[in-house]
Amino acid sequence: MIEPGFEVDDLEGGRVGVVHSLYRDADGGEPAWLVAKLGRRRTKLVAVSLRNCAGAAGRVWVAHEREALLSAPLVDPTRPLLREHELAICAHYGIGEGVGRAAEVAGRPKGAVTAQPA
Repeated sequence: MIEPGFEVDDLEGGRVGVVHSLYRDADGGEPAWLVAKLGRRRTKLVAVSLRNCAGAAGRVWVAHEREALLSAPLVDPTRPLLREHELAICAHYGIGEGVGRAAEVAGRPKGAVTAQPA
C-alpha cells in the first residue's frame, strides 16, 4: 500500500519527490492516482496513475522520466478531478483514451467528477 510520505523515484531510480496523497475513483472508490510533491521545495503537485507505480519499503517507483513528471499538469489535491482534467493528465503521459484510466473515464459525461481526494 502506497502512503503519504513515501519517497517517489523516477523511471531511472532518481528521487524526484514524495507522496502527498491519493485520489480515488468517484464511482467505485478504488485508488486511481498518486499525488506527488515535486521540485526542490516540494511545491509542485502532480498526479501519476497508480497503475504506473510500484511501492515497497517507504518508496514508490514511477514508470516515467523526471522531465515527464516535472512537466505534468498540476493538480489541487483538495479538489476533485473532472473528466477533462484526467484525460489531459493521461494524454500527457501518453495514455490514449482506449487504454487504462483514460478508457475508464472517457465514456463519462463531460464535466463529470471522476476522482475524489482520498
